[in-house]
Amino acid sequence: MADTQDKQARIAEIEAAMQRPDFWSEPQSAQAIVKELRQLKDEAEGGDAYERGGAVLGLVAGAGGDDAEDFAAMLLAMYRKFTEKRGWGMKVLHENKNDHGGYRNASVEVEGKNVYGTLKNEYGVHRLVRISPFNANQKRQTSFVLVEVLPVLHKVAHIELDEKELEITVARSSGPGGQNVNKRETAVRIVHVPTGLSAHVDGERTQGANKEKALAILTAKLLRRLEEERKEKISDLSVAAGKIEWGSQIRSYVLHPYKLVKDHRSGVEVRDAEAVLDGELEPFLVQ
Repeated sequence: MADTQDKQARIAEIEAAMQRPDFWSEPQSAQAIVKELRQLKDEAEGGDAYERGGAVLGLVAGAGGDDAEDFAAMLLAMYRKFTEKRGWGMKVLHENKNDHGGYRNASVEVEGKNVYGTLKNEYGVHRLVRISPFNANQKRQTSFVLVEVLPVLHKVAHIELDEKELEITVARSSGPGGQNVNKRETAVRIVHVPTGLSAHVDGERTQGANKEKALAILTAKLLRRLEEERKEKISDLSVAAGKIEWGSQIRSYVLHPYKLVKDHRSGVEVRDAEAVLDGELEPFLVQ
């Protein structure tokens, strides 16, 4: 009991310290303190095992047209470089490309130790400001991408999907420009009708494997929604593309007229924007 009380007291002490204006004046020590807070909270809650496992990253282009789809490709490359440096693996589950290398949406699975616990706070809308390479007048363009981060769940005892509530469709897997890359219908899309949450997987070789992965992703989405509702942080995690826009971003990547990456939750700023887009995410990982 005393140990539990000590942990709760330390949690309260850190949370109070985080409210001070100068908390982030020394980013390295601040990050260490917040990491301690996360560990204490995990211990107090009994620890969530899936935090130590893999994660599914989903990217959805929002407002910004071609620039948003190009930004999605930039973010995917950023996460790929970060995972490579960590020694993690990345596997494509689904991708919907446009004809110039951008992504309307994509999802990948990142395999490794502590992947979800490390990346979970990347969940949210990311904003890019730059001179658009798609605009002949060289005008500044703002675009948005939603990044979803979900745990890889191999078995969840307290969530069971009722097949009567699932809308399952199959189709041929498609490549860039809609080209069919498989003659058989192996791609699987599953919609949970009561919530509207969905998962689309076509990266596996068989329909059965794609269905199994899609069910796991959908279960993870439902679990995250239940957790967020219980914590009363947000009421709905089903973010439509039309909502991926100004005012909802968690982080901004500014490449013009100056260079800066700023996290709007913690206030952390990094002026070497190219390094961040090259996978140097460490300053932003502890929120």
